[in-house]
Amino acid sequence: MKYTLIILALFGVIVSSLALREHYREYGDAPCDINAHWDCGIVNHSPYAMIAGIPVAVLGIAGYILMGTLAFLRSYRLLLVPTFAGLSFSLYLANIEAHVLGVWCVYCVISLGIISLMTLLNLGKVVSGFVRKPSPA
Repeated sequence: MKYTLIILALFGVIVSSLALREHYREYGDAPCDINAHWDCGIVNHSPYAMIAGIPVAVLGIAGYILMGTLAFLRSYRLLLVPTFAGLSFSLYLANIEAHVLGVWCVYCVISLGIISLMTLLNLGKVVSGFVRKPSPA
């Protein structure tokens, strides 16, 4: 489980880095400008792409690094905190994309999938630790 979570965290860093690149892009079309409903440029240049002057993608990069570190240390119970926080925040952002902006970001949707998978896998790991009977000594 350790390596699966680390690999997912690495993918999360990559996707968040691509979103950050899009946030600072000032010229040309976004590579993920697919149609009127899928455009990372619109999402990453919206007022919702910043929190207290920090791009949301930077928070994603930092969060995935933290999650990867906790997975490396096998701190699965502690890892529940950032995974659930990240999932909640990603769902909040998806709600904004769906109901406020009306435009989806491919990178954000991929990140939502990554954090969802990380949360489910980690929750399963923690729950299985409680359910599993201790082996006789």
